Amino acid sequence: GSLAKFGMGMLHGDSNTRQCMASAVTAYEQAFGFDAPPYCYDDLEQSDVLFLIGSNLSIAHPILWSRIRKSRQLRRLVVVDPRRTETAMAADEHVALVPKSDLELFYGIARVLLERDWIDRAFIDAHTRDFDAFARHVRAFSLERVAARTGISPARIERLAEWIHAGERVSFWWTMGVNQSHQGVRTAQAIINVALMTGNIGRPGTGPNSITGQCNAMGSRLFSNTTSLLGGHKFTDYQHREKVARHLEIPLESIPTQPSWPYHRILEGIVRGEIKALWIVGTNPAHSWIHQVFFHDVVDRLEFLVVQDMYSTTETARLAHLFLPAAGWGEKEGTVINSERRVGRVRRVRKPPGEALADITIFQRIAEAWGCGRLFRYWRSPDAVFRLLASLTKGRPCDLTGITSYDQLGTAGGIQWPFPANATVQNRPPTTGRRLFEDGQFYHADGRARFVFDAPREPLEIRTERFPYRLLTGRGSAAQWHTQTRTAKSSVLRQMAPTAVYVEMHPEDAYREGLQPGQTVIVESARGRLRARLAVTPTVPRGSLFIPMHYSETNRLTHAAFDPVSHQPSYKDCAVRLRPLEPWDGM
Repeated sequence: GSLAKFGMGMLHGDSNTRQCMASAVTAYEQAFGFDAPPYCYDDLEQSDVLFLIGSNLSIAHPILWSRIRKSRQLRRLVVVDPRRTETAMAADEHVALVPKSDLELFYGIARVLLERDWIDRAFIDAHTRDFDAFARHVRAFSLERVAARTGISPARIERLAEWIHAGERVSFWWTMGVNQSHQGVRTAQAIINVALMTGNIGRPGTGPNSITGQCNAMGSRLFSNTTSLLGGHKFTDYQHREKVARHLEIPLESIPTQPSWPYHRILEGIVRGEIKALWIVGTNPAHSWIHQVFFHDVVDRLEFLVVQDMYSTTETARLAHLFLPAAGWGEKEGTVINSERRVGRVRRVRKPPGEALADITIFQRIAEAWGCGRLFRYWRSPDAVFRLLASLTKGRPCDLTGITSYDQLGTAGGIQWPFPANATVQNRPPTTGRRLFEDGQFYHADGRARFVFDAPREPLEIRTERFPYRLLTGRGSAAQWHTQTRTAKSSVLRQMAPTAVYVEMHPEDAYREGLQPGQTVIVESARGRLRARLAVTPTVPRGSLFIPMHYSETNRLTHAAFDPVSHQPSYKDCAVRLRPLEPWDGM
């Protein structure tokens, strides 16, 4: 991002955050004043009541799941998910709500907490703003209204509120089931609001906690220099631009004064002819982007497509005019920042194969060839880059200036931000968890968190007589990962999950359609179709289908709907139909 924007004059660039975490990022920024997941992984073992919302944690995050399973503190595990997933099967309570009704559910829970006076008034008054307006807002969400929308009985909604009230250390954890939604930001903020109004934040075993799936989740959010300026700064803030320019010793005018378009608007810019070339680094949108047919049409319009990746065999790499072979994990040095804000060191254990180079080497050579190498004269090694960017965070919520050396990261087993160069933090060992908001101080100018809320929005695509089923997508197996760029190459992992596309359907729906388990079927949306083998299972709600996201065909079906605030795609809700395979389907 720094090479593209500071050196090559590009304005628009986006990161994988858009597909994975953008809704949580925006929710945190608006509520807390900064993108700041407040938790430590230790909180998974210190909660006595734990909610998992839109998260099949046992499959998607098996190591974190193991920490929950070994907890001696946990009294109640609640899973909120339309499907009876592997995680839901292990829960004390599975809340199988109607897909995309979680916003109403948490507004309904908030109303019960308010009416029963099960709130932490002292915390609300001392550390938050806009609670009274939120309280007026949720009064419209009666038990009857919420039950009708969610399919969850009034008694069960009251019971959920009662468990939150009875818990001493209640935590709420969510993943893509919340983020990848047409109203993901407001849903995440509804969860945050329930945590704030009950004082479940800043203490061990508490918090509204977004879990991300990638090892560098926070790293890309803070330092990709795409939608935000390096180190959590803003392109639109003159003082931020001036600080970054002075610190990096680059011309102030080389820093854009406006943020980038999000992913989908970049694609729209290609359609309008405003963008002629695209450089894709370490991601596979020809497989993973929503409404895949549209993406392929857009890429065909480019004059020049560059793909930089470990593998030349990805769906996206096969479309490239120029492929840049890049080193993978274990073949390069660097750092990552995970979802508990822990900075960790990555060490090289072998040389990259063939012509592959570390990403930093590719960027350095392009900078020299472009004629902007002098701007990056201090970016000579991963160690130098880390020290340069860490010093840039001074005074920011993500302050890393207390990390005195690159080697310290390795010996400490990673260090969480904030870790500023002051006595308060330095007196605590680096391995100690750094839970945010222990003092009740947030990152808004007045130090208070915000209650943010809005009216629920209807999905942009609803079921019809022609397309009567709702398609859900997500992780299918612990043996599959994202677009299977690497996992599909393992003969062991290939034996642990079906290699051919399958679709899950409720037994009553299959009976009504006259379909048999194992039958080959066609699943169609208004955008495309795929062939799949039918799996009949009661784990899928009636009226819904489920297809794992790992198959390259899945996003032929998905609808290009986006959260209006975060611009994150809503992968998990589109209208489809299902029918038997006919003889002419292969023609």
